[in-house]
Amino acid sequence: MKVNEVLKKHGFIPRKYRNSKTINIITTDKGILVYKNKKINEEVFNYLRSRNFGYLPKLISNIDDDYVLYNYIEDFDIPKEQKILDMINLVALLHSKTTVYKEIDSLEYDKLYEQIDNNIKYLYGYYTDLITLIESKVYMSPDEYMLARNISIIYDMIDASKKRLDNWYKLVSNKEKTRTVLLHGNLCLDHFIRNHNSYLISWDKAKIGMPVFDLYKLYKNHNELDFSEILYNYEKNYPLTLEEKELLFLLMGVPDVIKIGSNHYENTRQINNLVSKLYMVNDLPKKLEARKKSQTSKQKN
Repeated sequence: MKVNEVLKKHGFIPRKYRNSKTINIITTDKGILVYKNKKINEEVFNYLRSRNFGYLPKLISNIDDDYVLYNYIEDFDIPKEQKILDMINLVALLHSKTTVYKEIDSLEYDKLYEQIDNNIKYLYGYYTDLITLIESKVYMSPDEYMLARNISIIYDMIDASKKRLDNWYKLVSNKEKTRTVLLHGNLCLDHFIRNHNSYLISWDKAKIGMPVFDLYKLYKNHNELDFSEILYNYEKNYPLTLEEKELLFLLMGVPDVIKIGSNHYENTRQINNLVSKLYMVNDLPKKLEARKKSQTSKQKN
């Protein structure tokens, strides 16, 4: 069924179509709508409503339609740093309202451990081969020199990741239950609308899982922002457990793979971004604790 037919089915006459960033907008005789060429995940929306989480746009389409249609909501133009704090507060509420404690599936944890452990081993071998090749050259290019100067932080974070992995596994091995929530699955500012109210949109990848996976996805999408402030605001409303923090810092601290190509500028940009992220993640636990202590001290005074 075409989108025009879906609109007609629900009593709308389309007047104008346009694209805005990542969404498709239709002006109709009864107002402005947004549409996606996907079916509604009715199970997710019904569950959210059952948990009194109403921070969703009003849906027009139903489960039988080939398109998701909902009312267009104007997004206020506010600074990115403020908007992401509004977003993380809403995410904490989502996790709080959908928390369920489940018996631990040891096979699931074993699989996650093995997956991360294999990645860590691969990264150690990859960067060892890369730096060996670079150091064998008589003259290094600027990007190669930059990597050689910063290879220690990469190795330090690989070693720290292995230690965190083992520590996390010990922590969860002593647990009988684990905390799960409804994950949005693809947190980023493009999927958050802020005006007089707050709204989370684009629930295509929603699933049940550990809360840290939403936080990790948000970090991957917006690691240019101060994540200590983001985490601090999240934990004011939904504190992470010790094992959850270990897993989050572990996931964030595993270095990305830098693909060295012929474009020296692009190589330098990649290396600079990686090193900046690693230093940020390395300092994150200390910065987060410093924020908490500072706030506690202010409350006492």
